[in-house]
Amino acid sequence: MSFFTKVKRQLIGQSLPTSAQVSERVTNAAGLAILSSDALSSVVYATEETLRVLMLAGTSVLELSIPIAIAITSLLAIVTLSYRQTIRAYPSGGRAYIVAHENLGLYPGLIAALMIDYVFTVTVSVAAGIAALTSAIPFG
Repeated sequence: MSFFTKVKRQLIGQSLPTSAQVSERVTNAAGLAILSSDALSSVVYATEETLRVLMLAGTSVLELSIPIAIAITSLLAIVTLSYRQTIRAYPSGGRAYIVAHENLGLYPGLIAALMIDYVFTVTVSVAAGIAALTSAIPFG
């Protein structure tokens, strides 16, 4: 077994047998809708905002953009592994409410559902969309 295969199995787990793969597949559109909204809303504005803050601080601190990019990439890797664990534990679907309610109780589940799934995701997505539109349409 190659080193890459060992690392892949350690991070991702065993491959499904061919007979089980048919019932575990989702289309690209369904997978995107199920898995990507939280991660996309979290990183959609990160690069631009990070560079904006660093530029305001001065060009001498722009060298921090690489370590910050590495930290963001590491955070995305952690989120990806966390999603994989959630998918494994809740194969029929595990949004924030279900996971938090079963593991932490009623009130953390409600807070997770209301604050994270609805408020934060929508707020960040709308803000990023408005920022993209206003940067594409010059004023004056």
